[in-house]
Amino acid sequence: MKISARNRLKGKVVEITLGATTAHVRIDIGGGSIVTSSITNEAVKELGLVVGSEAYAVVKASDVMVAVD
Repeated sequence: MKISARNRLKGKVVEITLGATTAHVRIDIGGGSIVTSSITNEAVKELGLVVGSEAYAVVKASDVMVAVD
């Protein structure tokens, strides 16, 4: 895979919830952290995503906020 984004988090798909047109894909990136992405049902099919498969959560944003508690 070649991609310009540097913010990619490798993990394992732990849940896929299909909706009418949009799916929610949950990826366990380790350390107790889960990343959830909303993608089209068509993309789930094209990527061959199934629970247990490896995938990358790729974060591409113009702004990233930082907060402390």
